[in-house]
Amino acid sequence: MTVQQFHRAGTAGTAGGALTEDALAEHAFVDDAFAEVARAFEENFAAGAEVGAAVCVYHRGRPVVDLWAGWADPDRTDPWRAGTLGVLASPTKALVTAAFLHLAERDGLDLDEPVAEVWPEFAAHGKAGITPRMILSHRSGVVCLDHAPLTLAALRAHTPVAEALAAARPEWEPGTAHGYHATTYGHLLSELIRRRTGLTAGRYFARHLAGPLGLDAHIGLPDGAGAHLATMLESKAEALMAGADPGEVEELREPSTLTYRATIGSMSQDPADPAVEDPSYGGLASAHALARLFAALVGEVDGIRLIGPERTAELARPHSGGPCKVMLTPLTWGLGVQLADSAVFPADAGLKNSFGLSGANGVFTFADPERELAFGYVPNMGSSVMGSMDGRIRRLVEAVFRSVDRIQ
Repeated sequence: MTVQQFHRAGTAGTAGGALTEDALAEHAFVDDAFAEVARAFEENFAAGAEVGAAVCVYHRGRPVVDLWAGWADPDRTDPWRAGTLGVLASPTKALVTAAFLHLAERDGLDLDEPVAEVWPEFAAHGKAGITPRMILSHRSGVVCLDHAPLTLAALRAHTPVAEALAAARPEWEPGTAHGYHATTYGHLLSELIRRRTGLTAGRYFARHLAGPLGLDAHIGLPDGAGAHLATMLESKAEALMAGADPGEVEELREPSTLTYRATIGSMSQDPADPAVEDPSYGGLASAHALARLFAALVGEVDGIRLIGPERTAELARPHSGGPCKVMLTPLTWGLGVQLADSAVFPADAGLKNSFGLSGANGVFTFADPERELAFGYVPNMGSSVMGSMDGRIRRLVEAVFRSVDRIQ
């Protein structure tokens, strides 16, 4: 296959948002077979739907699309770069999931052994039978921290969050239903990793996944990293979290609802600090890093495969489905990853055999084991929709599947 090289960046797009040929920086490329993805990327800019963004696709263990363009800041003065990092929001959970499953694979952990075996305090208040599999499939019922909302100080210390989780009560009988563990998911797994290894999820990810794979991805940015961070522009969902009028979303208006308690009610409004580990929402990564990570979950990347084929099949097997008790919409979960079919991860976009995670801020990542395909997309323009697939993402994902299906 040949690789089309794009011109060195002069500007990063026009003032009106249209993407010019010069908007793609040196070393950005697209394999000829995936040229349709580049066109879709260009169309998103031409439509004025992007300020800055990057998209990367891996196929059969190697990158076939690696594009970035636009601006990393709202004033449009700082061009997006190859290694620009965006805040991941919910797809942070993919980093934690990969870390936990890597540990489970390495140490032969039993996903059905009660959490309390390694974390005795967690057994309180009816949680003795909760297993890692229940957490991974959003079935544990431990979804609220409104009794001790997450603060920057608590995140920095880690221990107060673990203590709050141990003191939490399940919102339903564990294992009998599913509900999105929006704020608790990453912290539950991080404490399990720490109990096993002495490392938090962020440190384990950095040492055992990001380091060997060379990923520009972090759960807690290390001192002196010198990272180039995109300024993330507020999405509709984030505006609601910050107190905007929820309109018809009554559950986000009423503090007594489970939807409110598991999301807004479980978080303080402290300003974010990229150096502090927030393993549920605060991860940072480039699009290339997301695609490379997911590629290593379904095959070898430069000789590294994070989990074996049997674990990948288990990851991608449905563990939960139907109405979500927190988000109140149908969702399907594997082990820590979304599966088709739902409005945010729809089968009709080509995702029928895929697993991944969507972020309310527009970040999207997935892998398709059958096609040996992995995808990462990081924009800084927040999504204007909530509860459905952003049109920018659909355009890119559909182009990816059309391209790969032509060469399979």
